[in-house]
Order: sequence, then C-alpha cells, then structure tokens
Amino acid sequence: MIEKIKVSSGVYWIGIPEADLYVLCGCPADSVKHLMKMGLIKTVERGGIPFETGPNAILLSDILVQHGNFSNLAEFPVLQMLYRQGMILPNHPNNKGEKPILVGMQKQIEAQMKYIFTGNYGLSSVDEIAKTGVSKKRAKEMMRLKLKFAFGQIRPSEDLLESRTVGSDFVEIKNGVIIRRIGFNRYEFQYLRETVEVDLNLPDGVEYEPPYKLGFHQIKREYFAVIHSGEGDGWDINRPCMSSILVFHGKIYLIDAGPNILSSLTSLGISVNEIEGIFHTHAHDDHFSGLTTLIRSDHRIKYYTTPMVRASVSKKLGALISWDKDHLDRYFDIYDLELDAWNNIDGLEIKPIFSPHPVECNIFHFRTFWEDGYRTYAHCADIASVDVLKGMVTDKASQPGLSNKLYDQVLSDYLTPANLKKIDIGGGMIHGKAVDFEEDESEKIILSHTASDLTVQEKGIGSSAPFGMVDVLIPSNQDYTMRYAAQLLNVYFSEVPPGDLRMLLNCNVVPFNAGSILVKEGNENYFVYLILTGMVEMLQSETGVNRMLSAGSLIGELSGILKAPSMETYRAASYIWALKMPGGLYHEFVKRNNLYRNIETVMDCRDFLQGTWLLGESVSYPIQNKIAQAAKLEMCEEGKRFRVSDKPGLFLLYQGELQLLANNTVIEVLRPGEFCGEESILYNASKCFEISVTKPSGIYYIPGDIISEIPIVQWKLLETLERRLKIFGGPLEDIKQAE
Repeated sequence: MIEKIKVSSGVYWIGIPEADLYVLCGCPADSVKHLMKMGLIKTVERGGIPFETGPNAILLSDILVQHGNFSNLAEFPVLQMLYRQGMILPNHPNNKGEKPILVGMQKQIEAQMKYIFTGNYGLSSVDEIAKTGVSKKRAKEMMRLKLKFAFGQIRPSEDLLESRTVGSDFVEIKNGVIIRRIGFNRYEFQYLRETVEVDLNLPDGVEYEPPYKLGFHQIKREYFAVIHSGEGDGWDINRPCMSSILVFHGKIYLIDAGPNILSSLTSLGISVNEIEGIFHTHAHDDHFSGLTTLIRSDHRIKYYTTPMVRASVSKKLGALISWDKDHLDRYFDIYDLELDAWNNIDGLEIKPIFSPHPVECNIFHFRTFWEDGYRTYAHCADIASVDVLKGMVTDKASQPGLSNKLYDQVLSDYLTPANLKKIDIGGGMIHGKAVDFEEDESEKIILSHTASDLTVQEKGIGSSAPFGMVDVLIPSNQDYTMRYAAQLLNVYFSEVPPGDLRMLLNCNVVPFNAGSILVKEGNENYFVYLILTGMVEMLQSETGVNRMLSAGSLIGELSGILKAPSMETYRAASYIWALKMPGGLYHEFVKRNNLYRNIETVMDCRDFLQGTWLLGESVSYPIQNKIAQAAKLEMCEEGKRFRVSDKPGLFLLYQGELQLLANNTVIEVLRPGEFCGEESILYNASKCFEISVTKPSGIYYIPGDIISEIPIVQWKLLETLERRLKIFGGPLEDIKQAE
C-alpha cells in the first residue's frame, strides 16, 4: 500500500512500509520540522537506544527556486537521516548499511551533492582557505581543526548518499518501488499494481509555509538595541532559528538569515526594503537559507562578514545555483570585515572573532560609545563546548585538532564580558553548553540555539528571550521614522523646494494594526499614504492581483488627489507606520510644483507594473517611476516574429498575446503582465528564445541596465529562466555561452 500525505504547500510524504521506503517529496527550508509536527518523524527506542524515524529518500523539485524561495535544501533532511535516525552511526540499531537516497533530475542531484559537501566542510583545503587572505600558517591550523570535526577525512557526498536519476522511463528506487517523471515537476510512483502521482509545483500566490505561527509586534527604532528574532535551532518546531536584529541609529541590521525569515520580519513589522545590512556568521542552512528573502529587495542590502565566511557562503550558494563564479555581489553590496579586529561602520564597531566549527564561522562583538564607555553586544552563534574543544587539543601539527594556544584564545574570546550576550547552548559535537558560561561576567546572557526547555541549572546561568523581545542598550531621543520620511520625500521629489516638502512632513504619522484596511477598493479616498515601516498588501478584485508592498511605497496617490474611488484595496500585512497626507493638501503640493503631468505620464505604466508579478512586489515607488519613465510601449501586429538579440532587454506584455519559442517549439504562451528576454539581462545571451506575436499586442520594452540593478527582479528572472529551460530541455550552460 502506498501512503500519500500532504505535509505542507509543495511538500508531500510517500510511505511504503512493505518496501521500507519513506520519501520526502520536496525539501524546502524547515521541511523536517513539518514532518515532526505531522508526526511523520517521531522518537522510538530499540535496544535501549532512542532515535528518530523519518524519510530515507528525498524527491527533489525539478527547479531550485519557486516563488522566490529555495525548493531543494536537503542539508537538514540528510543530517536527520544520518545522525538523528542513526543511519551512519557505528553500532546503531538503525544502521542497516544503507544510505539516504536523492531522487530527481540529474542537474538537481549534482547541485545538491555539491551543496551538501559545502554544507559539511565549507572551504575544503588549505589553499582554498589561504586564498581568502588568511596566512598560510593560520590556514593550516584551521584545516587541522576542520579535519578533527570531520573525523580526519574530507569525504565526497557520494560516500554518504545514493542517487537515482529520473526521466520519462520508470527507475527503481528500492525494493520494487519505481518512479518516473510525467511532467514538469510531476512524478508517478508505482509499487506492485498501485500508482500515486505527486505534483511539486506551488500554485500561483502560494509560498512555502513556516512550521510555526508568530504574533504581530510593534518595534520602535532605537539608537542601539537588539531584537530577539529567533532562539531555536534547526530542529525546533515552534520557534525560528537563532538570530538577532540589531537596530543602530534607527537602521535595521540582521545577524544571520535563517529559514522563513520573511515571516519573522513581517511579524515584527519590518519590510525587506528597510534592511540596511546583514552580518553573517556562517553558511549552515539554519543561518543561511533566508538569503533569498534578502534578495527580495529593490536595493542591494549590505553584506558584512569576513572574507573566509563570504567565500564559504558564496561557494554554497554557487553550488545550489550552478554559478561558475562568485555572483554574490549581483545581489548584495559586499563589505569585508577584518577578522579579530574592530571595524567601524558609521559609528558602530564590529569585531568578528574566529569560532571553531565544521565550516568557516565567526562570532560577532558589537559596540558603540555612550556616556561613560562602550555599550556592547556579543552574538555567539555556533560555538563549541569546552569539553569538545579540550578533546581536540594536540600540539602535534601533523594531526587533526587544535593547539593549546588556540584553545586558550577561543575560550578567552567566548568569555569576553558584554552588556548583553547571546550564546549557543545546542550541545553535541558542534554547539556550546550553558555551563561553560557560569563564570561569565556579562551583565545579561541570553541562552539560545536549542529546541529543549531550559534546565534548572541553565535558568540560573542565563535568560530566555521570547520572539520579539527587545533589549535596549542605548535608547533613542529622536523619531527615526520622520527622518526616513524626509529621506523618501527628498528622493521622490528631488527638485521640489524644501519648504514644500516640510509642508508634507508636518502631516501626522499614524500607526495601523496588522489586518487594518488603509484604502478600500470602490470607496472614495481622501488621503495619500507614505508607508514608513512594515508591509502592505495590495488587492484588486477584478484581476485577482495580490501583491506585497514594502516600506517606502506611496499608496492612494491618484485617488487621493482626485478624491475618487480607489481601484485597489490596501491592507496592513503587519504593524505599520505611515505618513498620512490629506488629499487636498497633496493636490496643492502637486499643483504648486507642476508635478501632475509627470505623475499622470507615468501613472498608467506604474500602475500596470505594480500589478505584475515581476515588478510589483517589493519594488518601491521611485524605482517603479524610474522604470516607467524608461519603458517604451511598442505596438506589434499579429504574425510578427523577432529574437531578443534584435534588441536585448526585457519585453513586458501590456496587452495582447505572445508565444515564446525554442527551435520552433512553443515553450510558453505569454499573457498581459508576463515577460521574456531574461537571458539577455542575466547572461548577456539572447539567442535561445524567439518571440511570436499571436494577437495584436502592446509590449513595453525596458532596457536591461535598469532591471539589472534590482535584486528581487534579478532573482525572479533567474527563477523564470530556470523553469523555461527545464521545459525547453536545454542546459543553463548553453545560455551562458550563447554569445
């Protein structure tokens, strides 16, 4: 009997007990936690040894990314099989000499093998480490330590995993269970005479779900504060993974980006466009997989870490996306930090400190001067316990381990006092213990990175931090939201006299609870809103459009000026603050500065852009204006055919219908709001697809140099190109080399 269970959106379970086969179909971030919540992973005991049940095979999605998030992140499911189920542990009752099995298309299997290898080891040689600027001597010392964590040997993923490449013909997975690919991201399982189909495609408007629900919080932008945005680990089914949000001078900085970070940010009333930067500790998935969320911004978020961690992160991301070189700077603004030194960023001082771990890792100390001295925060993610470190000490340079000198330095770094310190107490081989900090002289210690309740002893050492709790190190005596409002208006209306801008800035800044409606479709609107914090949902009943708008968006502009019925509903998706400008006042502002013609000229195009999947989500008002001003509407007669190479750039269908062809085969039919030409922007290649006009059409042509500056659009172009290539059957390498 084949058992099929929907685990969450885009994730299924196939269980065939008679064949001893249990398949996790689709493995986005936190899929293991969903299995735990469903009871498909549970703890059993055999021979006096407790261990977990769970899948022993993974069916990979045909495409890496769906709706902006990774579809295939097999690292934690594989770790769960190898260690928590005991499939690799010597003398374990569940070690039957079998390996976990990866099932799917060859390209995805290859990508997952490389990504899992990097997740296990990071940079895997002395030379690779030394290329990041580390001295040869220190690189050798780091490699010794890495080998100790790896039990003395760097092993390819193929030593740990089996694979089954699937095409249109049936392939056996195990014990008579066979599988074949029956369509794009669709598979058929067969056992004896029973068959079951699995569709891994996410429906329109649906994203991968977090395993937990978070409430809504209203966070004040302080001078120097820490927002506790995650205290769990990769196995905690109720809380986000260990992370923090640093607020400095009212600006938002993330420390790490774990799974489902967009859900956490929305819960805290923070939009992606508000994020100034991220400080990154290391590349394990529970601190790494949320990077795709940060790409969903209309600007390059600043990326801060040491060169060795950046190289490890880029290597892992490159393995997933099949990059042939480092493209991290395509999506982020890179700032390298010097290891073991204080780095000054606009008055915030950051000291990254080496932390022993299987992959390159640094903890962070932050400080800024105030009154009689420094206020400090130490973020100690993925540290090692004293017992583990002691067991690694050896002065034999030829053997894996660490020296006494490095051991003493690491302990000294871990125990450096701070006003506030967050520590990893996950235990085991690669995490810390609370007991090691009993003598720590920090004013306040937060215990983190665990799925377990705190013991009595641990409660005596440190505090817990519920999601959304804020520790204020230096309070603010100014309103940073008004400063942000002034910056936005100066960008929007750069040629308007300061006095007229101050007229708008004198309007009220008002809060809205999550779920509140700001403007309702069909109702007369008397206000224009400038969103200063949080996320707003835009809905159009007639077209079914549903888009998320970030802080910085201007809503209700035309209906507010005209005091006319709104064509859309705008609803707060989180707690938000907005500058509420009366329509009459805004109309006078527009009239005085002769802005109406400019607004009217780009309004139709901008409204159209806002309704599209590609350019509607998280693309702010000034960038949409810039695109609208550059876009040229071209009318095309039915029957016309052309290639992107005729005019490299983005072709966005305004009205009519287009066909996308490859080798005279129809790959996709494009409707209004859909696009083509992404290959010319991503890879300067434009010889793959041909465009056929099947109905009289209006097409917006947008130059590629404008699109290439917007990370979220770049990411969506990559997702679209990957999907089209899978349908076409052509490899990405052909596109990269097409020119």
